[in-house]
Amino acid sequence: MFQATDDGFYQQRLQAWRGGSALRDEARPPEHWLQHLWRHQRLLREGLRLSDGRSVQVLHPGFWNRGPGPDFRGAILRFDDGPPVQGDVEIDVEASGWIAHGHDRNPAFRGVVLHVVWERPTGPSALPTWTMQDGLEAPLRELAPWLEGEAPGLIPANVRGGCCAPLRRLGKAGLESLLLQAARHRLDRKAGELTHRARHRGWEGALWEGLVGALGYRHNTWPLRCLAEWVSPERESMDVLGAQACLFGLSGLLPAQPEGPNAGHLRAMWDRWWREAGRWPSGGLPREAWRLAGLRPANHPERRVAMAGHWLASGPRGAAMVEAILGACDTSDALERVARALQPSEDAFWETHWTLGSMTSRTSPLLGRPRQVDLVVNVVLPWLWARASSVAGPARDVRGLVWSRFCEWPAGEDNAVLKTARMRLLGGERRVLPRTAAMQQGFLQVAADFCDASNALCEGCGFPALVEAWDRRTT
Repeated sequence: MFQATDDGFYQQRLQAWRGGSALRDEARPPEHWLQHLWRHQRLLREGLRLSDGRSVQVLHPGFWNRGPGPDFRGAILRFDDGPPVQGDVEIDVEASGWIAHGHDRNPAFRGVVLHVVWERPTGPSALPTWTMQDGLEAPLRELAPWLEGEAPGLIPANVRGGCCAPLRRLGKAGLESLLLQAARHRLDRKAGELTHRARHRGWEGALWEGLVGALGYRHNTWPLRCLAEWVSPERESMDVLGAQACLFGLSGLLPAQPEGPNAGHLRAMWDRWWREAGRWPSGGLPREAWRLAGLRPANHPERRVAMAGHWLASGPRGAAMVEAILGACDTSDALERVARALQPSEDAFWETHWTLGSMTSRTSPLLGRPRQVDLVVNVVLPWLWARASSVAGPARDVRGLVWSRFCEWPAGEDNAVLKTARMRLLGGERRVLPRTAAMQQGFLQVAADFCDASNALCEGCGFPALVEAWDRRTT
């Protein structure tokens, strides 16, 4: 017969497997532990005081930012008896990290309203500072097992939005159809932007600018859009090296001196750029226009400029790319056809280099499959939707094909915005939804329309009422 025992066997073996937790309260914990403590608010939440003596009340800790920038976005705090203040929170082990890590010079940190540190500051602070070791709800040695085990996988209750409860009452079909409604709105919005641009640049010009701009993700969209406005396939005729040299020269990213192990390639680019530079007396973009730090190597803007050079080159291929995209929707292998149209020709240099000065440890294509999927969803399909919408008569039937492809398109790469949106809307509940880009687009649009327009406490958000109305409509 089974008998319950309490000899600590399980706990001891678990601790041994994790390597033990011989952590003293005076020890310096790793920064990601501090992030989990703040994220889950394992603090003495009453009576918190800043280093300058003011009280601080955490109304919402904000949303954990896994990308570049402050550790938590959109926190809501109250200092003394003042009104609530919304802003970002940065967490460091030492107060000196604010300057040592360059946060004081980084524009991304201008919205920080609280600096959370572990060690007490030894001097005056540049911004409101709170010392975490003064306000934990339990000694650090007691919290260490939780930090090592449960904390990384837990979803805090404070990430659940006000729409969580009404969304939970929606069945699978109701939730999918609501997200498709939001995705359709997003498709219409993107198509509208392309339609407006096509009035000035034509349909091929609008597609070119959209594709090149989308290569830059959200950090480098506008510098790439500037390059696409200045140089386009319908106005130029050059080979790949000439096209890359032209774009790099205008981008401000071409090194002034062709030095180092890649000097030969750089010299060849400069030889081509000198012949073209006089056509653009403005001199192009300053290097400061680009976001260069905090990016994955594969997303470095130099690789994106090189990719745009392939699209710019081989004039007839540019027209062929448009024709392939136009005809792709009416085929069973639409994804493969569009992917082939977007895929550049072989590039021995860029398949082995992250930048003009650094090599890769493995062969890496300029345009990977996840980015192809994103380009189709964010540019190609909206462009086809817009173009079909602008034509009267039978051509409008193309919209049905575009919508079908949009709904079927495979999901793209996950990102921090999507993860936060799902946590806010679903509260960590696992809902079985189609793995399609349309579902992702729906989540992104709801987040943009409602979550971004409200605060972390969901004050005044209209989405819960929208969900309730949708539930009544579909039942």
